[in-house]
Amino acid sequence: MDDFAVYGGLFLVAFAAATTLPAQSEAALAGLLATGSFSPAMLVVVASIGNILGSAVNWVLGRGLERFRDKPWFPLRPARLNRATNWYRRYGKWSLLLSWMPIVGDPLTVVAGVLREPLWSFVAIVAVAKVSRYLVVAGAVLGLM
Repeated sequence: MDDFAVYGGLFLVAFAAATTLPAQSEAALAGLLATGSFSPAMLVVVASIGNILGSAVNWVLGRGLERFRDKPWFPLRPARLNRATNWYRRYGKWSLLLSWMPIVGDPLTVVAGVLREPLWSFVAIVAVAKVSRYLVVAGAVLGLM
């Protein structure tokens, strides 16, 4: 298989996994690492970039989402958005260190956009979380941990 297709596919899976689309980037990364056919460092970098960019899309969506809050078709119930917003306000930008987690991570990145977290701090904190997660996966697969 062409290296570009492999790395591109991993990028797309990691990107999708950071949005509300169902995808398992950790499984894709682990599978590719297990083959021993690709650079582990490059795989971690590609997965990280894809996942961070996917989270940035969530942030952008959050920035524009607030104006639709009172519309009847708005996908989040006001109580749920208020709860997430209050939680984010309580724990602040450092809650983005949990952005790697399933279920809670994606909404956190959207709420960061809604609450106007500056993009530079958003990307920096999310990058630490996402890269750390992929390093742990790589370390486990490669027997480094």
